[in-house]
Amino acid sequence: MMMSKPWIFKRQELVRFGHCDPAGIVFYPRYFEMLNALVEDWFTQGLGIDYAQLLGPRRVGMPSVRLSADFKRVSRMGDLLTQRIAINKLGRSSLGLTLQFDGTNNDEDGCRVAFEQVLVCTSLDTHKAQPFPPDLRAALERVTGAAT
Repeated sequence: MMMSKPWIFKRQELVRFGHCDPAGIVFYPRYFEMLNALVEDWFTQGLGIDYAQLLGPRRVGMPSVRLSADFKRVSRMGDLLTQRIAINKLGRSSLGLTLQFDGTNNDEDGCRVAFEQVLVCTSLDTHKAQPFPPDLRAALERVTGAAT
């Protein structure tokens, strides 16, 4: 997976005991939970669109319709992961993302896991695709324009 656009959102997450399996490394499904939390935080903190309000009262869904992962290196309890998002494609109702978690420990720096994800804007009443709401579209266009 190659990064084609600049990173538009970044945060750090500490790998905790609950993320790890008996082998002492991150249990791979936990990366997907971290990924979902990262996307929620990006909407709320990075885009200024409250994710809980979007899905709750506004009834706008953002389900994943495509998700791939490339696991590069192990992560262990106590590792600090830098998590990043880039937008690859902005459509009428779909959003293509590249996401990457990098280790920040001196002994094992570099990419731990990289994701390619496609989200689609849907109505939670009909579960059919719909155009992005105007405020979300404006926020996405703002960061896309800033990232080009």
